[in-house]
Amino acid sequence: MVDLLLGLQWGDEGKGKIVDVLTQSYDIIARFQGGPNAGHTLEFEGHKHVLHTIPSGIFHPTAINLIGNGVVIDPVIFKKELEGLSGFNIDFGKKLLISKKAHLILPTHRLLDAASEASKGKAKIGSTLKGIGPTYMDKTGRNGIRVGDILANDWKDRYQTLVEKHTRLLANYEAALEYDLEELEKEFFDSLESLKRCQIVDSENYLHQAQKAGKKILAEGAQGSLLDVDFGTYPFVTSSTTTAAGACTGLGIAPNTVKEVFGIFKAYTTRVGSGPFPTELFDENGERMGKVGNEFGATTGRARRCGWLDLVALKYAIRVNGVNQLMMMKGDVLSGFSTLKVCTAYETSEGPVAHLPFDLSDPSIKPIWKDVSPWKEDLTAMTAEDQFPANFQLYIDFLEEELETPIKIVSVGPDRKQTIFR
Repeated sequence: MVDLLLGLQWGDEGKGKIVDVLTQSYDIIARFQGGPNAGHTLEFEGHKHVLHTIPSGIFHPTAINLIGNGVVIDPVIFKKELEGLSGFNIDFGKKLLISKKAHLILPTHRLLDAASEASKGKAKIGSTLKGIGPTYMDKTGRNGIRVGDILANDWKDRYQTLVEKHTRLLANYEAALEYDLEELEKEFFDSLESLKRCQIVDSENYLHQAQKAGKKILAEGAQGSLLDVDFGTYPFVTSSTTTAAGACTGLGIAPNTVKEVFGIFKAYTTRVGSGPFPTELFDENGERMGKVGNEFGATTGRARRCGWLDLVALKYAIRVNGVNQLMMMKGDVLSGFSTLKVCTAYETSEGPVAHLPFDLSDPSIKPIWKDVSPWKEDLTAMTAEDQFPANFQLYIDFLEEELETPIKIVSVGPDRKQTIFR
């Protein structure tokens, strides 16, 4: 049995927290796509943790955590993650598994990412410059290097062939970069030993056998559905399949084995980097959301753009993913606003539409708003639904009716204890 958890907006919805909360009900947590551009934040017992590659169930003593074939891994960042968790008594050799088919981010992938983004000027897409796009390009171009390759006798030859291709590409960019490849490579090769501390496995077979044995698996996504390379706001998207389909290709699980699809969204909307954002606010309300919600990227530190909740985009993500349970995050951030709005449709040059258009960058697209009643009460100390203020409960009820999907979890703060099941 496999359940699937993913974000329904432009990422940063709070997936790490919810995976951490749910892990006690699962045997295996399996990350299925993305790279170290992800920043899954967990808070408990006075500590704050940001995970980039390691699945968010790593702090639970019984769960196995698997990095699937759909993930791209930077060994340098991965080594730093392991070092950051060194004080938590985690047996990585037993608890953390890595797919042989996961692709590796090389130092030259990062250089290509930086050169490509610099060459775009004002048209840049807002890359995190982690080398993720170029790595996925090599994967689909059938040039990539996978984790299993580092165990081969001719590993260094495979590496050198790809690096030579990259250096030729780098020479073609007008925005020349200064870099010391020898220094970057030293750090890269040293960090490969951190991968070998974990079990490197045929992950699709491991998960197949786990399913046969009746193990409960939670597939963990990164980024958000509106950043999907096919169904997101292209070209301002990530390089992997962030929707439910990505769990099948990124783990090797069959679609008919997926039972529950959990979709996570914020009570408002945020976006990092470039790209269209119809409900973005440029006033004191947007500024307040960012400040109260601590809206800064967990990986990059970049300030997130903030706006009211976009139901057009949210309904679209629910349909594309087949979501049957919702989790609403950060309702507490909206406490105390004098006005609250929700976008229920878009005004376009062809009239109102209630679906996501092909090109969300069209300047004629404007949100059609519905006012909702605000609430003043602080939600952060609440522990049960019957403590919710009336207007907050009405907000939840309104969203459930509009989205035609039950909201099963409401988060009222960053700590794992600030999670209310409905």
